[in-house]
Amino acid sequence: MKTQSKAKSRKKPQTEIDVLHSDGLATISWLVHGFSTRMGGFSKVYGGNALNLGFTPQDLRTTVERNRRALTAAAGANNGRAIWPMITLRQIHSGLIHHISEAPKELLAGDGLVTCTPGILLAIQTADCLPIIVADPVRGAVGVFHAGWRGTITRIVEKGVGEMQRWFGSRPGDLKAAIGPGIGGCCYQVGPEVRSAFDSQFNYASALFRETKETKEIRERYPLLFMTARAPGHSELPKKIFLDLAEANRRQLLDAGVAAESIFDLGLCSSCRVDLFYSHRAEKGVTGRMMAVVGIRRAT
Repeated sequence: MKTQSKAKSRKKPQTEIDVLHSDGLATISWLVHGFSTRMGGFSKVYGGNALNLGFTPQDLRTTVERNRRALTAAAGANNGRAIWPMITLRQIHSGLIHHISEAPKELLAGDGLVTCTPGILLAIQTADCLPIIVADPVRGAVGVFHAGWRGTITRIVEKGVGEMQRWFGSRPGDLKAAIGPGIGGCCYQVGPEVRSAFDSQFNYASALFRETKETKEIRERYPLLFMTARAPGHSELPKKIFLDLAEANRRQLLDAGVAAESIFDLGLCSSCRVDLFYSHRAEKGVTGRMMAVVGIRRAT
């Protein structure tokens, strides 16, 4: 059973940044976390006052850097006037996870970050792939993971729980996880090769997909697609295959030992809500990037 987590935010002027929070993580007093939207910020290429957080070809680097500083401040990742360093990755759709104790000198490649060090902000970028934040309220440790279909196949979030066990002694039963905005099973159409890849890795793969058939309207509009040697009217209509990434990653968290009631899904589809989020799929690749961020406040 999925645990829905309300995305808490308040109405803000268009020029202000809106950061979404998970109810399930909000009870951890020392935790800084949030999921950005496309609203607010200083970018003009994706609509006025847009919060683009990725170094995309269409945007200026200086503008993106300004957006990132603004997000860090809006998330509450600051000590007085000094904002925390933001640690990002060159994301490669992998199962590679880095333990961070200080800001690295060079940009690291991978798709997950974990830390128990206060005063730094871990961040991953998305524009349809799932952002997942994991927090250990007992050991004072956090992680953030980038889970597209390839990362999910490599068990990125399941490995993330393992890395938190290895580095911090985290017990999976203590962990809380929030699944942020990403493309939903309602919209995430994939090819048969993706289904085959999941079938080869997960015994519950059939529960992650749904199939629909094209309507007869398609047959009438494109009759040549259905011309075969079979008797008239008996050609198979092509199937559409949809993948539920959020359910796939929820299952991995369960397999890793995280309690079902400690997994919180914001339940927001980036493709359905291009008014609120960036969607690489819905916007045909010309779009900005959101971020999921997490960090630890210094003890006072």
